[in-house]
Amino acid sequence: MKRTYSLVLETNNLTGGGANADQIALTLERLLLHLNHQTRPLSSLEDLVITHQGFTDNHQRRLSLAAGRTLCFVTIPHPEGYYAAKNRGFESTQADVVAFGDGDCWPEPNWLELLLQPFEADRPDRSDVVAGRTTYRGDLLGTAATTIDFLYFDSPLGKGCTLNFYANNVAFDRAVFEEHRYGRSEGIYRGNCQVLGLRLQAHGVRVRFVPEARTTHRFPDSSRELLQLRLLRGRDTVGLTPHIVDAYVPRKLRWVGQMESVALLILAVRFGFSLVAINRQDMPELHGLKRLACMAAITGISLVDVGGVLHRIFSRNAQSSSADATALSYHGDTDGLSKQAA
Repeated sequence: MKRTYSLVLETNNLTGGGANADQIALTLERLLLHLNHQTRPLSSLEDLVITHQGFTDNHQRRLSLAAGRTLCFVTIPHPEGYYAAKNRGFESTQADVVAFGDGDCWPEPNWLELLLQPFEADRPDRSDVVAGRTTYRGDLLGTAATTIDFLYFDSPLGKGCTLNFYANNVAFDRAVFEEHRYGRSEGIYRGNCQVLGLRLQAHGVRVRFVPEARTTHRFPDSSRELLQLRLLRGRDTVGLTPHIVDAYVPRKLRWVGQMESVALLILAVRFGFSLVAINRQDMPELHGLKRLACMAAITGISLVDVGGVLHRIFSRNAQSSSADATALSYHGDTDGLSKQAA
């Protein structure tokens, strides 16, 4: 039997910077016009769900016109955040397979086709979860930040599988997501997809990695917000540490009450992996002075992330993920992605 597919796009990431519904709709309209050129047509989807916090009927008509098809709009109550929007969007789908994208990402034209291919019913190696590759833009700063924020690790569950994935570029068999879905971990900004990855691994669910299914995550609109993002990423390390310890550290070796210290150790290990990841993530290759400059950028970014950990340690204040989600703005084309596609 032929399988059916849905796509969920959230707009939580577009609510920052004081943006009103008009600005959010305009930014999303730009993305839908881009997605309308996918090699797998949007019209082939059972559902295309948009989660939002206040689109009018006029906004919805404009967005449906940009997508070239009927859309399903799901209102997310405030202050529910990013991962709650994913869960609620899923609940409004009907298909056998549900893919997830973000309003601040810019997929390649063949993204949807490649992400969904491993789910086809006639494939002997049919998958239950498929993750694509997420990167930042292709300049030196984007390459450096990609090695930090979007590392992928081989899974012991099988060749071609990944231990982790990112919620802006992943698809699930319906039954698998219904059983596991995103939980809520207080004090984590954008790490609950990593927590879900650890739970899937513990239950023996393989996540197929298809790096050719690629999307580009935008940087925030200002340097101040980019700095704020790094501090939030650093704080996330503290929130994720208990989950990582539970998954990988024998109980007798755990540093009870010293999770902040373990978080700094995790950042140090990540720093080493990031340096090794240069020229291994389908980004423009860097050699000589450019490679050294990238290593310097990785060092600088990592130090700012350490600042986020230290702030979390000394402030003892874990803001909710929903509050953090409104802190950043992604409405400009500072990455030049729209111009590249024109």
